[in-house]
Amino acid sequence: MPEPLQPALAQRLLAEFVGTLLLVCTVVGSGIMAQHLADGNVALMLLANTVATVFILFVLIQTLGPISGAHFNPVVTAVFGAANGLPWSARLGYVGAQLAGALAGVVLANLMFGHAPLELAQQVRSGPPLWLAEVLATAGLVFVIGRSCARTAPALVAAYIGAAMWFTASTSLANPAATFGRMFSDSFAGVAPASFPALVAAQVAGGLLGALLLQALRMPTPTPKPASVAQALSEQSGP
Repeated sequence: MPEPLQPALAQRLLAEFVGTLLLVCTVVGSGIMAQHLADGNVALMLLANTVATVFILFVLIQTLGPISGAHFNPVVTAVFGAANGLPWSARLGYVGAQLAGALAGVVLANLMFGHAPLELAQQVRSGPPLWLAEVLATAGLVFVIGRSCARTAPALVAAYIGAAMWFTASTSLANPAATFGRMFSDSFAGVAPASFPALVAAQVAGGLLGALLLQALRMPTPTPKPASVAQALSEQSGP
């Protein structure tokens, strides 16, 4: 039986751009909306932010996973790209699409709520407790993706992020592209530019830790286990 045709690289890059745009737009937009409606109640703002993020993650992974793998995250692309046979040029293209999508998403959210298109965030997210939280959040995300199957991947990833937004001190950014975009929103979801380098370093460390944990717990199987959002959803994320 012939193998199914793979989406063209341009289609996959577009899917990564659109998916990251909608993810970051949802995170930032729901944060701004929560500020307008929650009357200063931080717990309620985080709850609103979490619910919106969980819903959009499920939808985006379900709909765009068969096209690009629904990475939306440079750490995911870095960890699983080589294992999936994704060439370096494609991996760099994925990361570029994710960063561009994150920036476009925050601009769209800002404009919808009457803010300047780009504004520097004032929300400081720094210090060893938050860096440790980002290591844990990102390691867990990589682990969950690697252990997901086609039927459960959208729900498992969305559920993990929803939980991690509450049990980690950093509210689980766990994504360098989203962290980059959030530097340009002076809102509940914002990340002060000075906080960005250390958060991304912690996310990269978490990605490596998650990959090591996957390797340590890998069980022998007759065929290679899908090890990315892409393969877990459709096994259609070849080069």
